[in-house]
Amino acid sequence: MTSSRTVSADSLAAACSVLREGEAGDEIDGVVPAFVASPGDVGEAAALLRAAAAHDLAVVPRGSGSRLGWGVPPSRCDLVVDMLRMDAVVEHAAGDLVASVQAGARMNHVLGVLAASGQEIALDVPGTATVGGVVASGLCGPRRLRYGSPRDLLIGITVVRADGTVAKSGGKVVKNVAGYDLGKLFAGSAGTLGLITQATFRLHPLPGARAFVSTTFPADSGLVASSVAAAANSPLVASAVELYRPVPGGPVSVSVLLEGSRDGVAARAGALAELLGGSVSGEPPTWWPWGIEADGGTLMRVSFWVSALATVLDAVSAAAVGNRVTPTVYGSAGAGVLYVGLPPDAGDVAGFVSSLRLSLGGPRGSVVVVAAPAAVRAALALAGGLFGQVPSLGLMRAVKDQFDPGHRMAPGRFPEGI
Repeated sequence: MTSSRTVSADSLAAACSVLREGEAGDEIDGVVPAFVASPGDVGEAAALLRAAAAHDLAVVPRGSGSRLGWGVPPSRCDLVVDMLRMDAVVEHAAGDLVASVQAGARMNHVLGVLAASGQEIALDVPGTATVGGVVASGLCGPRRLRYGSPRDLLIGITVVRADGTVAKSGGKVVKNVAGYDLGKLFAGSAGTLGLITQATFRLHPLPGARAFVSTTFPADSGLVASSVAAAANSPLVASAVELYRPVPGGPVSVSVLLEGSRDGVAARAGALAELLGGSVSGEPPTWWPWGIEADGGTLMRVSFWVSALATVLDAVSAAAVGNRVTPTVYGSAGAGVLYVGLPPDAGDVAGFVSSLRLSLGGPRGSVVVVAAPAAVRAALALAGGLFGQVPSLGLMRAVKDQFDPGHRMAPGRFPEGI
């Protein structure tokens, strides 16, 4: 008798030329997939998802794999779709400041191609990250203040839905916004709605010069907040306003990135240094977060109105004292996004998260646990889980039902099994 696994393997092999059995290195939170497939083009990707649908296989898309451990692990994983073979820069229309790139392309390769024409995708992300992974995880860095996140730079996207249907939206020129919402929908979707195969980005010229204006404030959250607001809202046009506090209630370092022409940056940096009482450097401070990493511990993202920065800093300090933990705080204070990190051996993480949510929840902000060890995830089950209250849960469920009615695409990655 032919086993269902053999039938599935034959069907997947007929759809995709590169297929193998899952190995220990493919595991996601301890779950090893039955199969790993690597499509070479959108036709193979579509055929692969049709075959997976026919055999009710749970599918998890994968780029570099660096963010698969973030959030809730998928509840089921039969097939990993590895996108690294689809790694081409399809088109670079330098005159229109637009580039179309396959999802498996590494960011360092893409940025190298664009730099030859003096252009870039203005996202501060690890060079080894793939384009599809950056979009699917909503990954961005300090310059989100000026340029936004991946969803703001996307002007077109090609995806394969769970049933194998290929869908496209947007265009190849910035003024064409047809279907723009599909790109926004897939940005940050973590593979739960479908497989991203290609993305078209709005580009920006590489700056001729950059300067960092940095200063350190005493433990005065009000002074820090007013300084951050002044820098973020200044007509001197900051590209990033970053904050770093290594210990609760301790001194806070703030650094502002300015970009532009050499003469213009020098003048603006001098004016901003006078405003903040800081110093000017051509290099970022050692703590500048070009990328966001969990380093095996617990990482939280706190989103808030910039006017509430002092409240957020005070709340983190109070929760730290109450639960005897020592969090590090850093991130894009000028854009209303901070990351709070705790080491793997931290004490009562669940109590800290609960205290922070009690202080900052609702209209004042949100506290989402981006990554955490398995033991911490289990402890958080009684403290609102990784996501806490999600007002848009009903809408998320409706979108999931429409795009993936069988709930086979990265199932369980979002609250309540979405």
